[in-house]
Amino acid sequence: MKTLKTLAVFAACMSFGAGASAAAAELQLPKDLPPYGADKPVPVPKIDKHTLSNGMTVWIVADAEGAPKANFVLAVRGGSAHDPRAANGLSSILAGTIDEGTKSRSAIQIAQEQQSLGASLGAGAGEEGTTVSASGLGSNAGKILQLLGDIARNPTFPDAEVNLAKMNALQALKAAQAQPGYQAEVEFAKAVFGDHPYGTGEQTEASIMSVTPQSLRELHAKRFRPDRALLVVTGRVDAAEILRVAKETFGDWKAEGTPEAEIPAAPTAVPRKLVFVPRANSVQSSIRLGRPAFAAQDPQLYKADVAESILGGGFGGRLFQNLREDKGYTYGAYASFGADRNGGSFGAEADVRNEVTGAAITEFNRELQRMIDEPVGAAELERSKRYLAGVYLYRNQLRGAVASSLAGLWIDGRPPEDLGQYTERVKAVTAADVQGVARRYFSPQEQSLVVVGDPAVAEQLKAFGEFKTVAPN
Repeated sequence: MKTLKTLAVFAACMSFGAGASAAAAELQLPKDLPPYGADKPVPVPKIDKHTLSNGMTVWIVADAEGAPKANFVLAVRGGSAHDPRAANGLSSILAGTIDEGTKSRSAIQIAQEQQSLGASLGAGAGEEGTTVSASGLGSNAGKILQLLGDIARNPTFPDAEVNLAKMNALQALKAAQAQPGYQAEVEFAKAVFGDHPYGTGEQTEASIMSVTPQSLRELHAKRFRPDRALLVVTGRVDAAEILRVAKETFGDWKAEGTPEAEIPAAPTAVPRKLVFVPRANSVQSSIRLGRPAFAAQDPQLYKADVAESILGGGFGGRLFQNLREDKGYTYGAYASFGADRNGGSFGAEADVRNEVTGAAITEFNRELQRMIDEPVGAAELERSKRYLAGVYLYRNQLRGAVASSLAGLWIDGRPPEDLGQYTERVKAVTAADVQGVARRYFSPQEQSLVVVGDPAVAEQLKAFGEFKTVAPN
């Protein structure tokens, strides 16, 4: 699921290039500039698709002309949204310790073998999926895949490594809780998703301490199953040889026991909530506003991407231009849609000076309403679409990124062909499409609002309704 700032990072670097965004529509460029070059969509990769006898899916994208590198992502269904509420953090600790020892290799042996192969290893847990990845020279592809397979199938979660990971997680939690932005994100998720797992994933000291090596082993047994797993291999590899090694490494993997339960679909609408978290002596107010939206498979995703780029996609977005460049309220203001397999949200955010908290909320509402009332101009629309196409191409130019993107599509329940269709679908978005998204999701009266700030700013919030005060964590 994209965070509110997924595109903002790219916008910060690229917003005044070929993808200059929405609010810069009136910018007068020199007359002698050459025209834009032709759009270059991400080529639809040729994917060799296989299903092993145990139900495991294998996708291979072989590239004989690319860099002499191989990239691997093993993805399984199930992530942090599947954690028991009393054990939030279980998935992230599993991902952090899965490569710290297997039945046949110690953590030191794994590190030594990784180094000898010139390989890199990593793992991560999102809301709906967990991945174990590796990369290295294509000439070592078979050995790297065998190492990856051992790590994914046979982790032991040694006591010492798990305890260390828990201590690190506790320290990270304490550091996060000291930040107003973290407090705002926690309350925003609750406001938007309520009791759905997307809204109840907050880690606590108790939930982290509840994790044990045995609970990790039990979760691994439920989640890591061949019938709920995808292996993506990209780069300069021999597809036939990779398939042979994949069968050798994973062919005898059996699905045993009861798999992890599915989570329900997230709500698409909830009653508006107004939440204030007082934070004594805070010099800024952290503002978050938003509402539930749609899941990743929804075809309006492309229209929403263009709408979010115009409204809040970085330096050129209307929110940034208004709240920072014009008003000077903040260092940055952003908006985006986030979509996962079972639901998603729209959200906008900014950290503003205490004395302009109420004024900033007014400007957020003004820009949301303007998106509803006024069709976006042709120049602004075209620049935003070119920006999105350029960023997408930039992000997927490396085969390692393609492997991650394909795994992400699979986790989200989307076909792999979507990888090569994004730019064309974005280019087809019209001003009416953008206004339709705005009318569906941008109504200020439907946005939940969370403010974390000094108690004194509460007076400025009265104009927007009655806020529930929630004690900070």
